[in-house]
Amino acid sequence: MTKPNVESPTLEVFEQALQNVRAVAIETPVLHSHYLSALTGQEIFLKAENLQRTGAYKLRGAYNRMSKLTAAERKKGVVAASAGNHAQGVALAAKKLGIKATIFMPVGASLPKFQATQNYGAQVVLEGAVFAETLKAAQEYAAKKGAIFIPPYDHLDVIAGQGTVGLEVVQQVPDVKTILVAIGGGGLAAGVAVAAKLAAAKQGRKIQVIGVQSENAASYVPSLKKGTPTQIHTSPTIADGIAVSKPGAIPFALIAKHLDKVVTVNDNQIATAIVALLERSKLVVEPAGAVAVAALMTGKVKPRGTTVAVLSGGNIDPLLLQKVIGHGLEAAERYTTVTVMLPDRPGQLVKTADAIAKAHGNVVEVLHTRHGKGLDISEVELQMSVETMGHEHRQRVFEALNAAGLKVKK
Repeated sequence: MTKPNVESPTLEVFEQALQNVRAVAIETPVLHSHYLSALTGQEIFLKAENLQRTGAYKLRGAYNRMSKLTAAERKKGVVAASAGNHAQGVALAAKKLGIKATIFMPVGASLPKFQATQNYGAQVVLEGAVFAETLKAAQEYAAKKGAIFIPPYDHLDVIAGQGTVGLEVVQQVPDVKTILVAIGGGGLAAGVAVAAKLAAAKQGRKIQVIGVQSENAASYVPSLKKGTPTQIHTSPTIADGIAVSKPGAIPFALIAKHLDKVVTVNDNQIATAIVALLERSKLVVEPAGAVAVAALMTGKVKPRGTTVAVLSGGNIDPLLLQKVIGHGLEAAERYTTVTVMLPDRPGQLVKTADAIAKAHGNVVEVLHTRHGKGLDISEVELQMSVETMGHEHRQRVFEALNAAGLKVKK
């Protein structure tokens, strides 16, 4: 099968897009990461698009596309479908340009994203239990009203806007050798790959751009092998912002030509990266925005030379953040659930706590029950949540329990 025939945008197209988006988007900082640099042995920087207006890069593409609408098109209004970042980008861009915006969001959209989109002045319609239903409703509404549908990634003007991230990276880190970027539908990765390589070529050098997907929604892996955008069945992932079941036709054609490779990371690795960014860099990053860092931390990408990881967004619901932090700490073996089977007599709880204390573990939660499947009538189950300091410390806690003659349930 052949790839869709799409002509790559020129450097001038991206430079013009950068001038356009400057009306609404800031030049986000590039921050040096001492932690990741020490971990990888290379100089690692973070392109903090999580600090962008609306909390994500999506504003760039939405504004660049909408700024090119004619006066007649602007009067018709714009329509978009999104569960979060694209919705806010379109809403703010429409407000800035004086265009009426109608945004369709799934019924289960998070309250912070729903409220933020409304606060930017858009009319929000909750429609569809899953995003496919939301998208269909938005497209039908646009056709019925004659409004302009603004796609999240499958349009060259959108891709040019997203590619301004790549131009800024090359300007801010002149010696960059590698850029890591998240892939969902492909608009950001396509734009960054083309723009950054063109800017580097103008300087007489080459750089590589690597895409990162969630392994539960890695539509680009089979698509690139087959040479055509391919529909896949996605599994649940915390990186919902890049959980796209089929690549966009235009981004796919550009990525197939310009991206160097695609790697995948799992939810545990993403959660661990989010916690590391919070602790080490003091940055709040959503799961989709943390996949590039996850690829570095796991060794999925072994950097050679100065590397920039794009943090594509920071719009994470506080309730999800709470869950992710717990999940990330557990994945890093800093939060351990220990289950001990005890004889039902006085002193056993103290004995267990004492063994953990001697190993310098900190018990933060205890569940003690006499009722459970498989329990003997004279036996109780003690489940404890223990703070540990990594794999070795976790093992010492288990060894201390075993040394005290306690029956640890695996």
